[in-house]
Amino acid sequence: MNELVLPRAVLWDLDGTLIDQTTSIIDCYTEVICSLGYTRPDPNQIRRSLGGPMLSTMKLFVEADQLEHSCKIFRKRFPEMMLNDLIVLPGAESLIKWFAKHDIPQAILTNKHGETARKLNAHLGFSKNISLCIGNDDTAWSKPQPELTHYVLQQLKCTTDAVIIIGDSPTDIETARLAGILCHCVSTGAHSIDELLCAGAITAHHSLEQLATIFESISSGN
Repeated sequence: MNELVLPRAVLWDLDGTLIDQTTSIIDCYTEVICSLGYTRPDPNQIRRSLGGPMLSTMKLFVEADQLEHSCKIFRKRFPEMMLNDLIVLPGAESLIKWFAKHDIPQAILTNKHGETARKLNAHLGFSKNISLCIGNDDTAWSKPQPELTHYVLQQLKCTTDAVIIIGDSPTDIETARLAGILCHCVSTGAHSIDELLCAGAITAHHSLEQLATIFESISSGN
């Protein structure tokens, strides 16, 4: 338990952690894959693959010679669908504001297309407290590559000391492990608490509201 300290910086995952866009993401993958003549994909298989790069999900359904094309179609189509059934997950706004109140720097680190992620960050008002939002294609790296995490920390002018990732998937946990930092998880994505703990999360919770109580307790000295 002595590892649980108030973080010096917080790196947020986006999908499944701060927001739920599962419906529109699955719908877009399905539309793109079917438009290329493939069999309608299993939505659960798509859901379980989320958290990694788009290319990793597309590889499950699309032949290698169509991968680049399928990703281009997705990036063009998704912005037209991305606000459909968009949900801000319980506790997201309040925990972001809590960290900001305590002068803890925050950034969003996601495998979502960077431009799309920043549009969502602004649309939802998260950008008032999280100005740095780095996504796929913004750099030469993607999660879980440690170079990406270190790049984001450089932008925040932080070392890895007492930095945490808050996420919902084994990808987030591996991102933290490779960068030498800790990962707190919520089971609001496609993975259970047991799966997240087995993958190496330092803590795992049903919601961000539950996770917030840990930081509140640390801050109050309890």
